[in-house]
Amino acid sequence: MALSDAIWASMEYSQIIMAVICFFFLHRLSLSSGLPWNWPLVGMLPMMFLNFHRIYDKFTDILEMTNGVWFTDTDMLITADSANVQHIMSANVSNYPKGPESKKIFDVFGDVLFNSDHDEWKHHRKMSHSIFNDRRFHHFTPVINRGVLEKGLIPILEQVSKEGLEVDLQDIFERFMLDATCLMLTGYDPGSLRNGFPNVPFSRAMDDATEAIFVRHILPEKLWKLQKWLGIGQEKKMTRARETLDDIAADYIRKKQEQLRVSKDDDQEVFNTLRCFLTEDEAVGSTKHPYNVMRDTIIGLTFAGRDTVSVALAWFFWLLSENPLVESKIREELETNLSQNEASKCRFFFDIEELNKLVYLRGALCETLRLFAPIPFQIRTTAKTDTLPSGHRIKAKTKIVLCTYAVGRMKSIWGEDCLEFKPERWVSEKGGIVIEPSNKFLAFSSGPRICPGKELAFIRMKAVVAAIMHNYNIQVVKSHPVLPPTSIVLRLSMALKVKITKRGD
Repeated sequence: MALSDAIWASMEYSQIIMAVICFFFLHRLSLSSGLPWNWPLVGMLPMMFLNFHRIYDKFTDILEMTNGVWFTDTDMLITADSANVQHIMSANVSNYPKGPESKKIFDVFGDVLFNSDHDEWKHHRKMSHSIFNDRRFHHFTPVINRGVLEKGLIPILEQVSKEGLEVDLQDIFERFMLDATCLMLTGYDPGSLRNGFPNVPFSRAMDDATEAIFVRHILPEKLWKLQKWLGIGQEKKMTRARETLDDIAADYIRKKQEQLRVSKDDDQEVFNTLRCFLTEDEAVGSTKHPYNVMRDTIIGLTFAGRDTVSVALAWFFWLLSENPLVESKIREELETNLSQNEASKCRFFFDIEELNKLVYLRGALCETLRLFAPIPFQIRTTAKTDTLPSGHRIKAKTKIVLCTYAVGRMKSIWGEDCLEFKPERWVSEKGGIVIEPSNKFLAFSSGPRICPGKELAFIRMKAVVAAIMHNYNIQVVKSHPVLPPTSIVLRLSMALKVKITKRGD
């Protein structure tokens, strides 16, 4: 019996040793090509878990060596090739919808513009264009921006600078954009920038939802659905988040319906997109109940407005802290475009004509979005068999991951200095802004699905940056780590701790 046990133990040790040898052999083999090993059944999941803390940088390193890499055999292709992006997002866009799996993963957002396909997408697109082209929208956008700056952001910055506090600048930007976006969508101010930084259920719920969505992209559908059924893990957070978001949206809709029953004068009411979805004409073409359309619009567009711009602003000020020369040039541009009397005074508000003159500032914002695109990847599903410009043969129902983060960091696209923060690459010799094709600059998506709120985003970012940089100095706390997260939104995972001081003090 003892001999038998010894033999079995010896065999078990031999198997372990052979497994270790095989692992290191395969690991060395993968290193020889520079590409990760695509294991049977699990594909690149081991590589993902080992590099989870820097997953976007890891895929950038991989895609720098190849124009596309298969993930788990042949069911998913990851690419950052600009020709592939052009083919998928523009030239052959009808063959690359988001697909039914995307709706399952992003179900918390319902059927909003960025989560729909085909006729449903065309309907939402039509409505979004009617909103952004409305004269009232253009009239009230600067009014709302100024109102949130005057009543929310500026008082907070004044208080923090006087008391010498360290604050999370990313949190401040998220609160600012939540208030501004809700005002534009619904006409109501959540007041998240009030003294004491009150708890904001919407923000907490949205953060939990986006974390769960990221995990859904990694785990097999059966596994995350099992977690949902059992009420455990990230799916437990997702369920609670959805309930919170549903309650908030229902409250906004109820208040707006009550207000519309009292007020019939369109021109006397601040324009908001929710009104558009309450009219009979705009409901035509939608297959959903008007209430569900409004619910999805509030949640989806508030997410888009809050997270994308706030993330870009946070990374912008972090990049300035690492590039003081760029900061100096932006201040010079601000002073050049102000009169001599105004250049030395406190001034918090700039009109659109003044903001449009800030070309170098726009270049710095574009450079921020290139390096830290708020949405680091996009997924499409192939409807029919196709061949990409890179030569990859794509079967029907194949997932294509467009790594936006990597597209902005490719030497083949942006040159050897692609990792440098250089706003100059966006300024032409004549002093105008350089317009790069969207298959290279993917921060606002590309092709027919390009973000309709792109210019609104730039106006808001410029207004915030001009107000802050003309009046305050922002000093990033160097001892505080700044890292990108593992999420569908490229927020700074450890916040952005800063000290704010009044200029001239």
